[in-house]
Amino acid sequence: MKTLSPFYRLSISVACIFLLQFGFLSPENTFAQGIDSTNTEDVVRRVRFSGNNYVKSRTLENLVRTRTNREFLGIPRFTPWYFIWRISNGGLGEDPQYLNRQTVINDMDRISLYYESLGFLNVTVDTTIVEYRKDKIEVSFIIDEGPASRIQTISYSGFPGFDNPELKRRFFIQSPLTGRALSDSSYRVNRQYNTQELKNEQLRIISFLKNNGHASVDRDSVIAFVKQDSANTLLLDVQFNIDPGPVYKFGDLEVKLADPVQPDNYSQFDTLSGPPFTADTNKIYLSKEPETDTRFSLLSDQILFTPGETYNEELYLQTIKEFQNLGMLNIQRFGQNKDGVRPDFTKEEIPVYFDLETIIKHSISTELFGMKRYGFGTGFGVDYSNNNVFGKAERLTIGANASFEFVNAATLEEIAPSDTVQSSLFRSYEVRTEYSIPRIAFPFSFLDNTRYFTSGLTRYSLSYSRSDQLYFDINSDVRFNYQYEVQHNNRFSSFFDLIELDIVDTDPSSEFTNNLIDEFGQNSLEYIRILQDFEPQVSSVIRYTFRSQNTNLIKRNYGYFSEYSVSAGGNIPYALDRFVITPDTLEGNLPSLLGLSDNNLTYSRYVKLTADYRKYYPISNSAVFGWRLFGGIAHPYGKNETIPLNRRFFAGGSNDIRGWAPFQLGPGKIAPEDVTINGGEIKLAAFTEARQIFLRDLIGANWHAAWFVDAGNIWYGPRNDFNSQDASSSSDGSLEDELERGRFKFDTFYKQIAVGSGLGLRLDWEYVVVRFDFAFRAHDLQEGWFNNRKLYFSFGIGHSF
Repeated sequence: MKTLSPFYRLSISVACIFLLQFGFLSPENTFAQGIDSTNTEDVVRRVRFSGNNYVKSRTLENLVRTRTNREFLGIPRFTPWYFIWRISNGGLGEDPQYLNRQTVINDMDRISLYYESLGFLNVTVDTTIVEYRKDKIEVSFIIDEGPASRIQTISYSGFPGFDNPELKRRFFIQSPLTGRALSDSSYRVNRQYNTQELKNEQLRIISFLKNNGHASVDRDSVIAFVKQDSANTLLLDVQFNIDPGPVYKFGDLEVKLADPVQPDNYSQFDTLSGPPFTADTNKIYLSKEPETDTRFSLLSDQILFTPGETYNEELYLQTIKEFQNLGMLNIQRFGQNKDGVRPDFTKEEIPVYFDLETIIKHSISTELFGMKRYGFGTGFGVDYSNNNVFGKAERLTIGANASFEFVNAATLEEIAPSDTVQSSLFRSYEVRTEYSIPRIAFPFSFLDNTRYFTSGLTRYSLSYSRSDQLYFDINSDVRFNYQYEVQHNNRFSSFFDLIELDIVDTDPSSEFTNNLIDEFGQNSLEYIRILQDFEPQVSSVIRYTFRSQNTNLIKRNYGYFSEYSVSAGGNIPYALDRFVITPDTLEGNLPSLLGLSDNNLTYSRYVKLTADYRKYYPISNSAVFGWRLFGGIAHPYGKNETIPLNRRFFAGGSNDIRGWAPFQLGPGKIAPEDVTINGGEIKLAAFTEARQIFLRDLIGANWHAAWFVDAGNIWYGPRNDFNSQDASSSSDGSLEDELERGRFKFDTFYKQIAVGSGLGLRLDWEYVVVRFDFAFRAHDLQEGWFNNRKLYFSFGIGHSF
């Protein structure tokens, strides 16, 4: 076996790629000899790659620095901003991309190093520069990839032993590189050489060692050497040489908590020693200012490592995150040396220091707003917040708001004709409170601070509201929510609503009932179903939501976002009805809350599933293509045939299928003006959007042009029973036909997919995106394909998906 000349040392290889990509290195290239590196007035209009069978041209385009002007949506040589520059004589648009021959030389090196990192160690790169028109240049990179080298074995030299040998064995077999064991530290690999995979393995080794006491290990302590097989130079053997250093323990821990007012005056102290806080003779020193109003136990509860025990980097970093998640303090300093420099690795123990500072405890905010619905009105609100109620980072928010709307007699006569019309004052008010604690509470408190559950939040919220409406009054609307929120890691999070309860007690007016009778007929299905939607009811939900993401939620220009949820409704009122209120009889309703009215509260039992997946592809340095798929179904069970109105699916709006206003699409192919039962139990939708930056840093924002296509609809579910008896009770005998057009059927649903498409503008600041969309209905379910020429405008904050 012979050694490559020179040795491929992992840390140096990765560093060279980084430096070349950012233009810090420009070594000579034997294939670029004789190229004049002086700048010219030649404009690069084409950049081509040939011979690149393994790597896509788009990848190489992003790698090199020799580029054309920005192409709209990645369309080759379609550069409208450069064209604007030309016709405006340089006054507007984008400056031309001139040829720089030294940049071409550097790009050849970039391509070579990139291919070598993928295992093509014998790659060669040449270039041709052709002026195919006056001052228009085509740059071609000619690549001879050569055969790919493969790693046949991987071994680990210098890996330390542990008291538990299973720990070391498990670490080796969990590696994505190791296959069949050849010895206790050598493994068969048989995969193509890839520098990034070896880099990831290096980081995995460092992380493992740091989490098992070897605190001083760094990248220079773990070096990968690559050797060619003497019989076949395309076969490689990789050996990680490891210098783990000594094993360290956590030393004493010092935590200081100050209030926001300077100077610091620590006058309260506590010292913790012995199990379960520390091991051996180590101690935890706590000090705080009295004005922080914080218990010492809050500080000690966030500490996940034990002074005196073996050093664990993961527990140290998780402790930092625990303090950050409290929400009532800021971390001013943390470190493993009192002077704020690197830890002192000459000693066996590594001390830890935290300097914390509380934020302002009490805050009050107010708002005053105007409104117009039927008449003109005004409202005001006030919110009080306390971010450390009982000294353990409990957060309490109490709020109230009220609004008043005056509607004169003429307006009322127009919207609700009657024999006795007089001016009315509509009033509404709401009081609400929310209490949250930064940990997992009963009955799942046993999960708190366990692996993947170190960032938990428990939230309780309660609200009560009343309001006067035109046709009916809401006597009371009581909502209660008991929710857990856990950030498992940077990518995964969970939300569990243990109890979500909504009790709505309404009083439909006689005018409301008479209007339904006049339009649909008394005892018709429409009359019954609409009254069911607006009658007093109680809704309860238990729901679990899992979210996975690796994208920037503001920019949404890479990665993915997904969310999946499952919920069940109506089980709490069913249990009360079945076992408490009337144990011998299942009434299907409950008495009004606290006897506030004489109304009974109906309930529905159902299950609901949703899936939402979004993917974003950078198609150039300034363009992104994204797509989204959404599916959901809600199914009633027991004696129920529908689900509550506020639990159904709806379609349309600026964040849904653009071209239709909110709630104005579906169910099925029913026209909006003919919908008598709102919402659906099934929803399918698909969205695509391409975005291209065409102006940068204008009024502090990047301006994006966008083209989008949205498609989807909602439908009634199979549980709905639209039988002939219901149809005969309708005023014109056509109810069955009308409602059947809104039901989901496998043989017709694809014909009822509405499609909206159009162009948009996005103003992208650092922390907010403002969106303007102009859509037309490519497939209008009432008018057919491309027959509706009307343009629909929508406005939104943030990307639509």
